[in-house]
Amino acid sequence: TRIEGMPVNVPTHAHGQGYTDLNFIIPELVDHVEYSLGNYYAEIGDFGSAGGAHLRLRRTLDRPLFSAGLGENGFARAVAAASAAAGGGTLLAGAEVKGYDGPWEKPQDLRKLSGMARWSRERPGSVVSLLALAYHNRWQSSDQIPLRAVQSGQIGRFGQLDPTLGGESSRYSLSGTWMRIGSSSSQRVDAYAIHYDLDLFSNFTFLLDEPSTGDQIRQRDRGRWTTGLNLAHVQPLDLGGRDHRLTVGLQVRRDDADVTLSRTAQRTPVRVVRSDQVTQWGSGLFGELVSEWSPVFRTTFGVRGDDYRFDVTSDRPQNSGTANDRIVSPKISLAFGPFAGTELYVSGGLGFHSNDARGTVATIDPVTEEAIDPVDPLVRSRGAEIGFRSTPVTGLRSTFALWAIELDSELLFVGDAGTTEPSDGSRRVGVTFANFYRFSPRVTADLDVSFTRARFLDVDEGQDRIPGALENVVAAGVAWEPGGDGPFAALRLRHFGAYPLIEDDSERARPTSLVNLNLGWQRGPARLGVAFLNLLDAEDSDIQYFYGSRLTGEPVDGVEDLHFHPAEPRQVRVTLSWGF
Repeated sequence: TRIEGMPVNVPTHAHGQGYTDLNFIIPELVDHVEYSLGNYYAEIGDFGSAGGAHLRLRRTLDRPLFSAGLGENGFARAVAAASAAAGGGTLLAGAEVKGYDGPWEKPQDLRKLSGMARWSRERPGSVVSLLALAYHNRWQSSDQIPLRAVQSGQIGRFGQLDPTLGGESSRYSLSGTWMRIGSSSSQRVDAYAIHYDLDLFSNFTFLLDEPSTGDQIRQRDRGRWTTGLNLAHVQPLDLGGRDHRLTVGLQVRRDDADVTLSRTAQRTPVRVVRSDQVTQWGSGLFGELVSEWSPVFRTTFGVRGDDYRFDVTSDRPQNSGTANDRIVSPKISLAFGPFAGTELYVSGGLGFHSNDARGTVATIDPVTEEAIDPVDPLVRSRGAEIGFRSTPVTGLRSTFALWAIELDSELLFVGDAGTTEPSDGSRRVGVTFANFYRFSPRVTADLDVSFTRARFLDVDEGQDRIPGALENVVAAGVAWEPGGDGPFAALRLRHFGAYPLIEDDSERARPTSLVNLNLGWQRGPARLGVAFLNLLDAEDSDIQYFYGSRLTGEPVDGVEDLHFHPAEPRQVRVTLSWGF
């Protein structure tokens, strides 16, 4: 995931490798999102084995914007934004403030502030942009809870076993972009600096590991600086009377962070499990050639080379060290058509994901003191896809794809550690069918369906299911937009089918189906909306895991159980937006 050239995924993160937090984004200031599925794009490197998303932010607003919303459970949110001429360009500034307590027995007490300032100047053939983003958030949290505690009446569905959980996070960034668009070539340069902090208190197993003080942990990602540079050059070519487009680029990124895992009791320090100072360098060089061989045949050949270096200084000398790795990832796509509004395509490629830097040099388990082997710094992925894109009738866009992804190592959540760990290799084979239909200028509908078969490789039969791997997903919606004064409405469904929670598939997550409805009226610059979240008041779960934990009075080895975080009940929110 990226935003205006800046990476969002965080490697060697205190809470889990590749952690992604999008809460700093103000949705009203997003211009569009560029999606890419599969590892067939040379521009995308780490964490892009299944695809990527690149968020683009607005540079200007047609009119100043103000929005205020109120709802149940202490929900309050306000957004203000405006743009004006400044310094020979355009300055856009916006801010968001949000508070929320939630339905939890102990209020969430969420307090979030986000801000954005962007100056940009567009001239014939060039664009310059400077972007500043700021975000701070704090909250009390209700982590996943064991089902048996709810069924026994020890706590309610929205209760907590540890009332001292929560966290605080901040993100501040400054970035710049320069683009030149010429008649014969174009260039783009992105440079960025990001400062990030996270302080998170969690308790996943309660009294299993530390019966006297409890299993609360503190995961701290302190003072992380992420700096980087992206360079890209696009050159049209005319070879043999055919049109070609060559793109070459360089991406460089450095992360410096203090990453700590501690045992705590009611947020009071008990002991440090491990503390590491990490410096991680990553650089990627890529090239991509798109060739138009005929009006109905196009090829894309790409290759990417990545070089990584990990430097870890740990509180245990045995877990300090340096690791290096390199990997080359070729890609290819063939497109045939359009024929009667339908384009066929075949894609294949190699990709990768990085592992936590601490695991690449560790030789001693900090908890058990047992010897361990370092993990591979970079893990290979392989992908292939065949499908079609079609507009069979006016207003309908459909995409069908049969795809497969293999990973040499899977990243899985581990309950007692509260983080992710590498495991066996895996293969996923799936089918995706996406549709968007515009019935009229005012009415649209969409339906996305996917089915996936996910298995570990090279493991015993009957032990090859991947915990947490979704098997079927349905997203659907219908919307009415007046195009002027009048009513508007939108209805959306999100369905996750059952999926395995442990390797032998004897425990499965319950399906979840959530429906949201938004109704309102627009008149001139004013827009009044009423949102009904979880319209059917489904008692579903946002998160489901199966692992061992221990409550008061239970055996010292704990009890294997379903742990879940409930979806929030039906609630109503009212929002008034005004464009001045």
